[in-house]
Amino acid sequence: MTDRFVEVSLDKRQVRCTAKLLADKAPLTCAAVWDALPLTGDVYHAKYARNEIYALLPAFAEQEPPLENPTVTPIPGDLCYFTFSDAQLGADSYGYGQQAAHAGRPTVVDLALFYERNNLLLNGDTGWVPGIVWGAVVEGLDEMAEACQDLWRAGALGETLSFRRA
Repeated sequence: MTDRFVEVSLDKRQVRCTAKLLADKAPLTCAAVWDALPLTGDVYHAKYARNEIYALLPAFAEQEPPLENPTVTPIPGDLCYFTFSDAQLGADSYGYGQQAAHAGRPTVVDLALFYERNNLLLNGDTGWVPGIVWGAVVEGLDEMAEACQDLWRAGALGETLSFRRA
């Protein structure tokens, strides 16, 4: 099979990186994401996992992928896929509020980019939150990491995270 790549971008900041899909390690997840591209959503910066940005999207797979190629310690450049229910993300401690775009969806997909090291997917409310590693950034991570730090400090309001075929 030919290698496939996605472009991950912070649209307002006009920063992008390129990631290779890990189809040999997470074939069902890669197929689901690839078939759904392009995907765009409001970007959030992680509160718990540290060096992570993500978008919360409506479910797009015919069937949610199993936990293939799981991790609780993502490394810089990992693209991860998480599935949550609206109830899981509804606690006030998450800070989304009732007006969040994902509110009321029975299934919420979290597509995340980890841009620096020392991440731990441990949630104070629920414990370990393993994610599926479905891609690895191969180009542009330094620039993206700088933009992610700016997002952390300056704020995410009005910014979107997009995933497109490269």
